Amino acid sequence: MCAKAYKESGVDIDRANTFVNLIKPKVKETLRPEAIGAIGGFGGLFRLDVKKYKNPILVSSTDGVGTKLKIAQMFDHHHTVGIDLVAMSANDVIVQGAEPLFFLDYLSTGKIDLNREVKIIEGIVKGCQEAGCTLLGGETAEMPGMYREGEYDLAGFCVGVVEAEALIDGSTIHVDDHIIGLASNGLHSNGFSLVRKIVFEQKRFKGNEKIEGYEGSLSSVLLTPTRIYVRPILNLLKSFEIKGIAHITGGGFYDNIPRILPQGVQAVITKGSWPIPPIFSKLKEWGQIEEEEMYRVFNMGIGMILIVKPEDTREIMVRLENMGEKAYLLGYIKMRKEQDPAVVLV
Repeated sequence: MCAKAYKESGVDIDRANTFVNLIKPKVKETLRPEAIGAIGGFGGLFRLDVKKYKNPILVSSTDGVGTKLKIAQMFDHHHTVGIDLVAMSANDVIVQGAEPLFFLDYLSTGKIDLNREVKIIEGIVKGCQEAGCTLLGGETAEMPGMYREGEYDLAGFCVGVVEAEALIDGSTIHVDDHIIGLASNGLHSNGFSLVRKIVFEQKRFKGNEKIEGYEGSLSSVLLTPTRIYVRPILNLLKSFEIKGIAHITGGGFYDNIPRILPQGVQAVITKGSWPIPPIFSKLKEWGQIEEEEMYRVFNMGIGMILIVKPEDTREIMVRLENMGEKAYLLGYIKMRKEQDPAVVLV
C-alpha cells in the first residue's frame, strides 16, 4: 500500500524500501563472522568473541565527510565519498591500536535518488572492506525542506576492540623516539571550506583544469578518497611496539600530534623529509596562505604518524614499504620546556 499523503509531502516510503533492497547484497560483502542477522532490523547485532580477548576495551569514533561533499555534489561524483566517511572514523579507531569491528552510516537528503545513493553505499562498502569491518546498519533519511535539490549529508560511526594491555595512548613516548610518517592520498577530507574558497571563489576554476603533477582534472584531485591505514598498522602491531599514533586530520600537524604526547616531550619534524604533493603547493600559491597555516589546516602529504623505538625504525619502514606504503622518517622526540610548543617544524 502506498502512503499517498506522505509521498505528496515529499517522502516516498516505497522508494526508500527499494533502496534498502538494492543495497542488501552489497552490504553482505562486508560481513564479518561476528555479525548477526541481515540489514533492515531496528538495530545491528554483533557478537563480540569474548574467547579471543582477555580484557577487551571497545573504542568508538564518529565523523562525517565535511564540505568535501559540496564538491562531490557540484561534479555529480558520489562513488568515493563513502570511502572518506569510513576512513575518518576507522583511522581514528586504529590510532589506539583497536581493530575496527563494525560501522554504521547515516545518509540524509531532501529526496532519495536511487542511483546516487547506491553509489554512496558502494563507496561505504569499499571503505569497510579496506578497514576490515562490517557495515552493520545505517539510516537513510528523506527530509524535504531540509536540503536543496541534489544536496545530502553523511555521518558515520565505527566501533573497534583492543586488549587493555595493547591500548596505544602515547604514555610510553619518551626522548629519542622516532617519528615515522605514512603518505596521504592528498587532501583527504579536511580543509575543504578553505579549498572551496580558494579554488572556486577566488580563482574561479571550473574543475576540469589540469594540474601540474597530476594526470586527472582538478576536480578528480580534490575528490581523491582518504587513505585507510587499518591493515598496515594492524600488521605492524603484530611485531612491534608502536608507542603513539596520530591521524593527521583537521588541525594538521600542530593540533593532532600533541593529542598523543605526554607532558615534557616535544615532537621535532624536519621539513623536506618527505615529498609534499603538488596540490598543497598550488593551494598555498593560489590562496597566498602562510606556511604555518598550511601545516595547521592540511595534512601536507602525511596522513598518519607513528612514534616508535629508534631501534625498530628501519625494520618498520622496510615492512611498510613491502606492504606498498610510502613511509618517511620525519623527526624525533626531545625534552620540552614548559614554555615550548609541543610540535616544532624545522
